Amino acid sequence: MKNILESKFLNEYCATAANMYRLGWDERNGGNISYLLTEEEVKEVLDTDKVVRLIPLGFDAKELAGKYFLVSGTGKYFKNFVGDPENNVGVFRISADGQNAELLWGYADGGRFTSELPAHLMSHIARLRVDPTNRVVMHTHPTNLLAMTYMFDLDTVKFTHKLWQMNTECIVVFPDGVEVLPWMLCGTNEIGEATAEKIALSRTVIWSMHGIYCAGHDLDETFGLVETVEKAAQIYMMTEACGGAKNLISDDQLKLLAKRFNLTYRDGVI
Repeated sequence: MKNILESKFLNEYCATAANMYRLGWDERNGGNISYLLTEEEVKEVLDTDKVVRLIPLGFDAKELAGKYFLVSGTGKYFKNFVGDPENNVGVFRISADGQNAELLWGYADGGRFTSELPAHLMSHIARLRVDPTNRVVMHTHPTNLLAMTYMFDLDTVKFTHKLWQMNTECIVVFPDGVEVLPWMLCGTNEIGEATAEKIALSRTVIWSMHGIYCAGHDLDETFGLVETVEKAAQIYMMTEACGGAKNLISDDQLKLLAKRFNLTYRDGVI
């Protein structure tokens, strides 16, 4: 059996978290990532018959029963993942009744998964119904996007349109647009349910005055989605600080991009 500390999935996960911290998106213990692992990946590095302990989920995740996840721990700093993954992240399986996480490795200091796990698992359920290849849900606090939620209308169509106008690649990278939620209390089943409802429509959900939730096939794709949305928000904030943009990508130009890249883009935005 291979050493989990040498596994590709764990090292990629920790490197992604370190990069997000470096960019200033995940201050202190802010942010969390959940990664749906295959049984084959897990069995290469862990004995799946040895459950370290059960951790109650606090909601019914029976739709994910038997699935394996790599999830960041509550109160943990992304900057520490690379140097000490065993105390900062955990690998668990959802129990057959959907009520518990069966911890197989990690959270070695007695910790548990992120308080945002309901939003993560509910989002996984929603995305898997739409796209069975979805494996990652990422929550982070990109600075400029966060600032934009204080400055711009909290409206899904308007927010999507403005981001698309800020950078040529935006409509190409996220043609499904973004969904926008009003401020809600974090760490609750209620925000998890609201996020899952939105993420079924778009891979990107903005938590106003808080951050972003993104879903994707793998860590690179999901990170790149956050990165692109944040870059567009940065351009918006920079141009607003200079008195507002004098030039914008027009709707006709957005349609030209959609035709060039054969995109099916969100209806009603342009």
